[in-house]
Amino acid sequence: MAKRDYYEVLGVGKTATLEEIKKAYRKLAIANHPDKNPGDKAAEERFKEATEAYDVLGDEKKRKMYDQYGFAGIDGANGGPRDYSNVYRDFSDIFGGGFGGGGFEDIFSSFFGGGGRTQGRGGQRGPESGSSLRYDVDIDFKDAVFGTKVEVTYSHQVACEECHGSGSQGRSGTKACPTCNGSGQVRRNSGFFAIASTCPTCNGSGQVIDNPCSSCHGTGLKRKQQKVKVTIPAGVDTGSRVVLRGMGDAGPNGGPAGDLYVYINVKPHKYFVRQDYDLYCKIPISFTQASLGAEIQVPTIDGQLIKVNIPPGIQHGKMLRVRERGVTKLNSTDRGDMYIKLMVQVPKRLGMKAKKLMQELSDALGEETSPNPVPFDEE
Repeated sequence: MAKRDYYEVLGVGKTATLEEIKKAYRKLAIANHPDKNPGDKAAEERFKEATEAYDVLGDEKKRKMYDQYGFAGIDGANGGPRDYSNVYRDFSDIFGGGFGGGGFEDIFSSFFGGGGRTQGRGGQRGPESGSSLRYDVDIDFKDAVFGTKVEVTYSHQVACEECHGSGSQGRSGTKACPTCNGSGQVRRNSGFFAIASTCPTCNGSGQVIDNPCSSCHGTGLKRKQQKVKVTIPAGVDTGSRVVLRGMGDAGPNGGPAGDLYVYINVKPHKYFVRQDYDLYCKIPISFTQASLGAEIQVPTIDGQLIKVNIPPGIQHGKMLRVRERGVTKLNSTDRGDMYIKLMVQVPKRLGMKAKKLMQELSDALGEETSPNPVPFDEE
């Protein structure tokens, strides 16, 4: 099953502070901790998922790598994914003293006891973050190995130049919404309860524009085509992403812009296939080269030819390893290895002289005419 975005797991925005991330994790950890939910596998999985998310987002360096490159940035930096099957016996940094000695009670009282939440005036909404955008780009196999730069053209919302994002014509400004009287909420009675919902006229802001801008019709936003160069680091693979902060849609009411997520799709190579940071290719050799041994020249992803020694008597399908000729590792100068699978070619046509020599070889080897079977999966 595909991993969920770490921010989604913790239920926080991408601009969340460390304190907000800790608070979100603390809430999830309390609700799903195995000590509190004995035998509940679903709660245990939610606890592990939240712990993994906090392990990354709670660390400034890891969070930066995750924001820039997604899961590939974390796995590449840490040498592979971590095991979260047996984690968090000490919560002192999160809960200030662990779960013992009234830890749960103290924590729950901080959530449910006294004070309550502080709300803004009348429930009004201020500036909001803009939407993040996704752009998919195809790159060549070799560019994924060594990195490249691509230019992308996309459309996004920007602040209206006519009204500078205010949505108002001239200096007309805003006035209190006549539907909700500036509260941002409308209420309706349902039995014993009064249910509040976002005002449909002002969308919760409590204000409406007195004289809307003729250019953006009061939205404060206009759509614009933009070109941007994106640096693709060496070592990316299909599904990797590069994040351009603040390059998404501008936010309503003067809020910060969202991000642009550039997702990468790597085109297949004619000869090489990739597994993590290693490359694999098939190289044909002759029957005599396999029997007697040889020195052959093999192409690499760099476009160079390297000498490879074939040991005598090597069998069809055997692998040879060439160190540090694979994919450049993400955020590193190290490279994976290249594996060469040898494909022994049997000649389909032989001349009279070649047939005679092969027969002499067969006689000299004393080849069996009634060989015993071998296991099917044995090469």
